[in-house]
Amino acid sequence: MSLVIVGSVALDSVKTPFGEVENALGGSANYAAMASKNFCETKIVGVVGADYPAEHIELLKHNGINIDGLEVVEGKTFRWRGVYNDFNRVETLDTQLNVFEDFNPILPEDYRDCNYLLLGNIHPSLQLSVLEQMPNVKVSACDTMNFWIERNRDELLEVIKRVTILLINEEEIKMLTGERNIFKAADIAAEMGPELIVVKRGEYGALAVHKDYHFFTPVYPVRDVIDPTGAGDSFAGGFMGYIAGKQSFEEDIVKKAMVHATVMASFNVEAFSLERLKDANMANIAYRKEEVRHSVWFK
Repeated sequence: MSLVIVGSVALDSVKTPFGEVENALGGSANYAAMASKNFCETKIVGVVGADYPAEHIELLKHNGINIDGLEVVEGKTFRWRGVYNDFNRVETLDTQLNVFEDFNPILPEDYRDCNYLLLGNIHPSLQLSVLEQMPNVKVSACDTMNFWIERNRDELLEVIKRVTILLINEEEIKMLTGERNIFKAADIAAEMGPELIVVKRGEYGALAVHKDYHFFTPVYPVRDVIDPTGAGDSFAGGFMGYIAGKQSFEEDIVKKAMVHATVMASFNVEAFSLERLKDANMANIAYRKEEVRHSVWFK
């Protein structure tokens, strides 16, 4: 089963205590797609400029990611530069939207009948546009950020009302709901429309809240974190990729998707850009899944 991922495609320049990269492959669509491609057919929607390196496109194709929805236009690709002095906070040094500023996602015809959709962290009006183009979607998820919560709240609330799953981090859900307790905040967010609220908590794992159950997954214990850029997108891609691959939104599948999501995020943080994600395979994914499972097993 196919998963459509709509988001940014970028060239990132990142510095951490362990090194730096210039104009590396980045963007929410790329991170999510490279995580989901292990579990289902993955189709991305995004825009890049004429300066986008051909080897980056070849990397996506080589990994079986459908790029029919990746538009190449005249101009420069979206660029982002940031530095991590510690891994809990990034300082953005420069953002150049370039062709992404006028991004208008138009889905290829064969994308529109897909049943699974991940809306990456883009303007809520664009997320709404994609939802309009996929009237038969069965399970949809949206990611967001504090900028949209502050600046485009009404449009964001309309998106949240229409999706199946809200993916959001702990700081953002507190801002969205005005509630400091994440369980209460998740309950409030659920009243906005989604069936499932997934709260990403970084190094403290993630929480899924449904009206019939809640589930917590810890992180896989990564000893050498190199770059956390894209970890949330990798989590989202792994989560939705697993659900799309199983063609199910049942409780058991959601819980397994949470574990697979945290595993994919663990690969992501071990290297810059997509260097670790691109080499992840089902064997080492399964190994890490079992490690996470054993870390919470009890009689």
